[in-house]
Amino acid sequence: MSGHNKWSTIKHKKGAADAKRGKLFSRVIKEITVAARDGGGDVDGNPRLRSAVLAAKAANMPKDNIERAIKKGTGELDGETYEEITYEGYAPGGAAVLVQCVTDNKNRAASEVRHAFSKFGGNLGEPGSVSWMFAKKGLITIDPSTTTEDAVMEIALDAGAEDVSSDEDAITVTTSTADFESVKEAFQAKGLAFQEAEISMVASTVTLLDAKTAPTTMKLMDWLDELDDVQKVWTNFDIPDEVLKGL
Repeated sequence: MSGHNKWSTIKHKKGAADAKRGKLFSRVIKEITVAARDGGGDVDGNPRLRSAVLAAKAANMPKDNIERAIKKGTGELDGETYEEITYEGYAPGGAAVLVQCVTDNKNRAASEVRHAFSKFGGNLGEPGSVSWMFAKKGLITIDPSTTTEDAVMEIALDAGAEDVSSDEDAITVTTSTADFESVKEAFQAKGLAFQEAEISMVASTVTLLDAKTAPTTMKLMDWLDELDDVQKVWTNFDIPDEVLKGL
């Protein structure tokens, strides 16, 4: 299992994935605003904006909030000026970590991310220090209790997906960024619901954590995930089941 999916699975099991509605709304509003700023306010013509709006609707965000965020992005309404910044570093167990921030205060974001790495014994690196291990891909995960891997494989490959893998927690479909929307639509046409469907950073290598390094690494990941300026955290760690049970 890739680090991305391991981290996502752990958050899901802990019930910690954007558990606070205010935190979720803040993240989605920032994503909508930046997507509209960079690609325009037409939901149908802007795939990133379309995905952000779908995430907002899934979170039951009021329509007015969505429309205001789009208008702030296109400049029709005044609002904060956001910057997108990605920080790179290593967790105490040696796992590579990418931290995507969307912030209206670059100095604050940098200080808080640096503090998190320092607090838990990690190291914040220079740009490019770990990003070479990751590739931007489309990821779609499906609950294995709702379908079979063979059924997913048939739809995915016909739609142009790159890979399908599975374990007890999820069936994961990997696509190129160019094919992500068409593959997602192929599953929607078959009525299959997603656990997640997003453009993500997928690691090419995996760092295995042991019983000594896993707890501290998880604390770092939780701390980063709670920072207001942080949108997403990606990592390449894996944790053996016997170690994970003890966390």
